[in-house]
Amino acid sequence: MSSLTKSTPLVAPGHTRPVTHLSFSSLQDDGTYLLISSCKDGNPMLREWTGDWVGTFLGHKGAVWSTKLSLDSSRAASASADFTAKIWDTYSGHPLQSFPHNHIVRSVALSPSAFHLLTGGQEKKVRIFDLNRPDADPDFLSETGGLSHEATVKSVVWVGEHIGVSAGEDGWWDLRTRALATSITFPNPITSMELSRQTGRLVVTSGKTVAFIHASPSNNAAPSHTLTLPYSPSSASIHPILQDRFVTGNSGDEWVRVHAMDGEEREVLKGHHGPVHCVEFSPDGEMYASGSEDGTIRLWQTTPGKSYGLWQGQNGG
Repeated sequence: MSSLTKSTPLVAPGHTRPVTHLSFSSLQDDGTYLLISSCKDGNPMLREWTGDWVGTFLGHKGAVWSTKLSLDSSRAASASADFTAKIWDTYSGHPLQSFPHNHIVRSVALSPSAFHLLTGGQEKKVRIFDLNRPDADPDFLSETGGLSHEATVKSVVWVGEHIGVSAGEDGWWDLRTRALATSITFPNPITSMELSRQTGRLVVTSGKTVAFIHASPSNNAAPSHTLTLPYSPSSASIHPILQDRFVTGNSGDEWVRVHAMDGEEREVLKGHHGPVHCVEFSPDGEMYASGSEDGTIRLWQTTPGKSYGLWQGQNGG
């Protein structure tokens, strides 16, 4: 089912190399939010909910693979190919802390209180840093000195103050109270995992599969809903309010797709000029963002033609 009104994206330029990861902030008290982007140019960018540029975080010496914002948006965390993870002040853009690793860092996550940082990457280990004790050695979330995946850790998220989840090319790990609680093995390497905070679900892509997993600590971590698509999605994001659709990117072509929760393809959106590496719904569900090999971010309306943000006055609404 296609929308009667054509979806015309807003283009957010600024990066000079492929965009690797996108992450929206939580919805703020005034109804606005922020968008932070990662790029192989090594310079994460912060944008307003309209897509307008706020600032660039300068300091990494390699590609940035992941950036996340704290719940109050006052802090940002970044993961880089320069073997470091960094914490930033989003108001000033200044780096506050830098944590060295022994290999490329692929993913970061700030705990709900922003007191702890979770990291993972090509070191194949999951680390936790106490931001109030930056000089202390990190914990490795296991009794044996390091929770080790057998392959690169693609994503880490916090689902509670003391509960983390990591996804590697070899499977999905549920880390509770700094010890391994549950693991799930997928038939193909995991390519992405994001937490949909409003729906309480983790969205995981692996091969041609999209899995929706309840993130509740009381849940047994079994996928609540799994779909097989005719292509291999690079990333997926569920509508945070309606929960009736999800959007995907695909490293095999230049299109963004919208699917119903039964897998039916609703829309194919064309605009990028390179593979789409990452997608993410805004916290109010009014739009979603996509990042591409072409170095651009595109913002798409969930309801094309609606008067919203920078689309006001452009759609006749």
